[in-house]
Amino acid sequence: MRLASLLLCLALLPAVGSAQEPAAVTTAPRVRVVTNVGDFVIELDRGRAPRTVEAFLKYVNAGFYSGVIFHRVVPAFIAQAGGYDEKLNPKPVTETIVNESGNGLSNLRGTVGFARTTEPHSGTSQFFVNLADNIDLNPRPTRWGYTVFGKVTEGMEVVDSIGHRPTHGAGPFQANLPVEPVVIERVELIE
Repeated sequence: MRLASLLLCLALLPAVGSAQEPAAVTTAPRVRVVTNVGDFVIELDRGRAPRTVEAFLKYVNAGFYSGVIFHRVVPAFIAQAGGYDEKLNPKPVTETIVNESGNGLSNLRGTVGFARTTEPHSGTSQFFVNLADNIDLNPRPTRWGYTVFGKVTEGMEVVDSIGHRPTHGAGPFQANLPVEPVVIERVELIE
């Protein structure tokens, strides 16, 4: 009787090494930024910057970034976009985003951060790619930093080419506007 019960229990247990349901794989969302000078891919870090990623994806899904330009390019520093169209008109934005700069991510070359004014929680739609390690943009005990929410995983050579373009001053921009416009044609979520 005991042997029969033991065999029945063993039969009901899953066999070692048998096919089981795979564990859910959580992948970071990725977007492709399609510009008139080439494409690059950004992997977003929803775990470390959930509010920033959510806000960015709302803009992506709404098609907000189509037709915006890289309006601030500073060699060996940053390439910034997300706020102005080709005629240098500001794009209307929705809400400001809570600063998540204390998330453990650093403004290193190839990372993507959210631009803001001098007010810490003033970011809206503008983002930048770090062209160098910019640790001065990280938070310190006495001040807020700039939120890193992703990193370029493909096409950094395109971003570097944007960072080496000649710039000038025009409209509201003093000296960092590319002479030949770098236009974002679209930003699309990669499935």
